[in-house]
Amino acid sequence: MNKTKSYTFEEATKRMENYCAYQERCHKEVESKLFEMNLIDIAKEEIILHLLKHDFLNEERFAKAYARGKFNIKKWGKQRIVRELKFRDVSAYNIKSALTEIDEGDYYKTFNALAEKRYQSINELNSYKKSKKLTDYLLYRGWETDLVYKKVKELMLKK
Repeated sequence: MNKTKSYTFEEATKRMENYCAYQERCHKEVESKLFEMNLIDIAKEEIILHLLKHDFLNEERFAKAYARGKFNIKKWGKQRIVRELKFRDVSAYNIKSALTEIDEGDYYKTFNALAEKRYQSINELNSYKKSKKLTDYLLYRGWETDLVYKKVKELMLKK
């Protein structure tokens, strides 16, 4: 028999407040967590409304924090950040707002530093394979195609 814990409305609300207070969450994560708690739909809706009303849940704040974090810590490009936010069903308005958190100067500085560091670390004698590895790495991290190809070309010519 499947044993699932049941929660009172107050317990579930408190758990979700703590869940949202621990770190910024998107609506999709909250809905998923509520689904796992096996609550009735009306209770889920009431809890989400409560979280929104008391500012535990704010999708724009989540999107901005997500974009800043992924750029500063993981060195992701804008395309990867946008893709991941879309996957989390964040609105186009909030995605656009989140991208304003990334300073253009820092963006290019980070991109150049990342590309050069990665280029130095690739131990490949064949220059075609080396440029392919660098290109794949940068594209996977979500950097814009034109930026990537220009930088790879520049690094290969420097060699």
